Amino acid sequence: MSKIPRVKITKAAEEVVDELREKNGDLMFHQSGGCCDGSSPMCYPDGEFLVGSADVWLGEVHGCDFYMAKDQFDYWKHTELTIDIVKGRGASFSLEIPLGVRFVTKSRVFSVEETGNLVETRLGEMI
Repeated sequence: MSKIPRVKITKAAEEVVDELREKNGDLMFHQSGGCCDGSSPMCYPDGEFLVGSADVWLGEVHGCDFYMAKDQFDYWKHTELTIDIVKGRGASFSLEIPLGVRFVTKSRVFSVEETGNLVETRLGEMI
């Protein structure tokens, strides 16, 4: 049985990632906790956000590594995250903002059966 991903992405969000990748090269996502848009996934050129030991790698979405702050992951480790896109301008430095859209995270709790077969996470490394 294949491992169940912790993070997924919608087709609409994939289209935005494709557009951003064309302009910016390889991309990555990071989601931290906090006020304003701090709890929204942020999209950066790959390597622009320095990932450290306080970050957890959850997997890949549409060819992009997805990290989350460890303290945030402690709250969300039992949920499947789906990255989507909505119209409107967020208050962040994420690459999609100039397009008039922003990434959002939707979640649902994993079933007991799913919990035993999730993709393994790993701590980020200091760069």
